[in-house]
Amino acid sequence: MSIFRKAVAEAMSATSDEGATPTRRASMRGVRGLALAAATTLALTACSGGDGGGGDDAGSGDESGGTAIVTANGSEPENPLIPTNTNEVGGARIINSIFSGLVYYKADGTPVNDLAESIETEDSKTFTVKLKEGAKFSDGSPVTASSFVDAWNYGAYGPNAHKSSYYFALIEGYDEVSAEDSTVKELSGLKVIDDQTFTITLSQQAADFPLRLGYSAFYPLPEAAFEDMEAFGENPIGNGPYKLAGEGAWKHDQRIDLVANETYEGPREAKNDGLSFIFYASLDAAYTELQQGQLDVLDQIPDGALTTFEADLGERAVNKPAAIFQDFTIPENLPHFSGEEGRLRRAAISHTIDREKITEAIFQGTRTPAKDFTSPVVPGYSPDIPGNDVLDYDPEKAKELWAQADAISPWDGSFLLAYNSDGPHQAWVDAVTNSLRQTLGIQAEAKPYPTFSQFLDDRTARNVGGAFRSGWQADYPSAMNFLADIHVTGASGNDGDYSNPEFDALIAKAAATEDQDEQQAILKEAQEILFKDLPHVPLWYQNVSGGYSENVANVDFGWDSVPIYDQIEKK
Repeated sequence: MSIFRKAVAEAMSATSDEGATPTRRASMRGVRGLALAAATTLALTACSGGDGGGGDDAGSGDESGGTAIVTANGSEPENPLIPTNTNEVGGARIINSIFSGLVYYKADGTPVNDLAESIETEDSKTFTVKLKEGAKFSDGSPVTASSFVDAWNYGAYGPNAHKSSYYFALIEGYDEVSAEDSTVKELSGLKVIDDQTFTITLSQQAADFPLRLGYSAFYPLPEAAFEDMEAFGENPIGNGPYKLAGEGAWKHDQRIDLVANETYEGPREAKNDGLSFIFYASLDAAYTELQQGQLDVLDQIPDGALTTFEADLGERAVNKPAAIFQDFTIPENLPHFSGEEGRLRRAAISHTIDREKITEAIFQGTRTPAKDFTSPVVPGYSPDIPGNDVLDYDPEKAKELWAQADAISPWDGSFLLAYNSDGPHQAWVDAVTNSLRQTLGIQAEAKPYPTFSQFLDDRTARNVGGAFRSGWQADYPSAMNFLADIHVTGASGNDGDYSNPEFDALIAKAAATEDQDEQQAILKEAQEILFKDLPHVPLWYQNVSGGYSENVANVDFGWDSVPIYDQIEKK
């Protein structure tokens, strides 16, 4: 038995209480340590949805030709569908449907080997991966060790500028390969032994590295992808339970149609004929179609229906904890938000927000005010981090701190808070900006973007010109995913360009620590730094609030708030 399987088996035998389950982007993380990590995931459920949105309205009928096609809401992917360049929710749900990796996560967050026969290590630094025999891509080509190694090298290579490059940062040789002008295209830490075996050597110990391997950045690619990667991204060839439903399956800004992949023989075999993801311009339109039976699954309820959806849908309503953390980011380069002045203003802004009132009045209890930077459903969560009183609603303290900042440099201009209007954000953004105007006496304005993809484009290009809503829907079930992948210098989710060497050093120390209690203590120390710097202003933890129609059965939502699409059955 591989240590990975052993860890999962030990974890499952250790407890029968699966608990509640816990999502933005990359991070850093021995036999004993892995077993503990797997054991703790039984209490999980999770990038954001963390960052969900939609596109143009589209009719939801069955266009993919199957007889049991499940329709679900989605959003236009930001980029062509390449695993290492897809780190937002709209693209991720498609990528995860058409690809499979070494590991996948069960509904409760438990990691299970998928294409990996075993993942073994003796030192938590060098891992030997053996693949199961017979796996194929949907074009019939075999999935080999090179399929993984070549895909990871391509994603890590700096000139390719892939969004999930940072996920390979722990692998030996990453610094050289990831440079923007690098001519080195292969990670020295990846070695193909034979068609079914490869090794991964890390630059430092990371006891929980196998836990991360279920994330989409670690998916394999067929040889055909490297002939023309951009064209491949428009019509990807995967190895998962679904594949694109032929030419024209992706109608940009409208929908994407998938059908069951007959070459897939893994543990996620589809119980339906396919999936159609509809890109709605608003959640209200999606909810209306759900009620009318024209949409089968919806993973986010619009604000206006939060008071009624459980009564509307009855037993088909879903409302349970997930690993979703919501905040807004104040970029480091904004005027008045650097140094001591910036720390004072960030704290003042945080104190103006009445999180209790907003979560009750706007979100009807489907959100819980934040107490840390992770999620209550992941190991390591603590409501008692020193410094988290900055999240308390305290208008007088806010005014005091703002005045101290003005003494350093008088405030001028307007505070902008950007968001995507195709998601449920306008109400809380209006509440926050109104509170800033009333409490601090400054001009504060919302900056809406019509679609999530447009919003992401400006965030990625650093063109927002103000603060912006952000959030995290966990990529893998660990507190490290919330802390390292968003806040470490250069991390893929670090859209505000935050950098603190002391924080980075603590994250690296935690990643190399096998003892889970010791690791959690280090992570608490790292969070103390975040509460002083407030690169992001924590808002609340989000339940997955959704539902499904009378036309489907066996609907479950996973630890990361995403429906388990392959298990849904059409009636």
